[in-house]
Amino acid sequence: MKILFICTGNTCRSPMAEALLKHKHPYAEVKSAGIFAGENQRANQHAIEALKQKNIEINHRSQAVKEKLLNWADVVLTMTTQHKQSLIMHFPQYQDKYYTLKEYVSDSDREIWDELKKRYAAYEEKRSLFIQENQHKLDNIVLDQKLQEYLKEDMEQIQQLEKNLINYDISDPFGGSLQTYQHTLDELDKFIDLLVKKI
Repeated sequence: MKILFICTGNTCRSPMAEALLKHKHPYAEVKSAGIFAGENQRANQHAIEALKQKNIEINHRSQAVKEKLLNWADVVLTMTTQHKQSLIMHFPQYQDKYYTLKEYVSDSDREIWDELKKRYAAYEEKRSLFIQENQHKLDNIVLDQKLQEYLKEDMEQIQQLEKNLINYDISDPFGGSLQTYQHTLDELDKFIDLLVKKI
C-alpha cells in the first residue's frame, strides 16, 4: 500500500508521520507533502531532535502536493480536517483516497456517524414536509420562525451527537518548543501504531 501523508508546510507533522511509519513498517511505501510547502527544505530542527530521541533517523526534503503524488498514492492521510477539505477543493478527482489519519484508523466514531446520518435524513424529511404543508399559509419570515421552533429539539439532538465526535486533527507544533514537538510526535506515534495494524 502506498501512503501519502499531508500537512501544511511538510516540515513538521507529515515528515514525522512518514519517518515513524518507515521505522515501524520498513516495507511500507510512504511519502509526505504539504499544502503550502516550499520545495526542498529540511524537516524542522525540533522534529529531527524529537525523532532522534526515539532513535529514528529522518532524511527529508519538503515538497508541495502535486497531482503526480496523489496519483501515486493508494491512500492520502491528512493531519487535519482542513487539509482534507483543501485537497477536496483543489484535487476533487482523488477525494475517495482522502482521510484524516485519525479518521482512517479509528472505528470509535462509526456508530456516531451512522446515527448522525439517520438524524440528518430525518431532520431533512421533517423540514421538507413542514415547508410543503405551510408555505402557502404563512409568509416567509413567520414560516422560518415556526420551522426553527418545530425543529429545535431535533437540531439540539444532532448538535449533542456532533459534540461526541473525536477531534480529527493532529496538533500543530509549528513555532513551539521541543517539548511541543515531542507531544505531537507522541500523538502521531499512537495513530501510526493503529495504521500499522490496519495495513
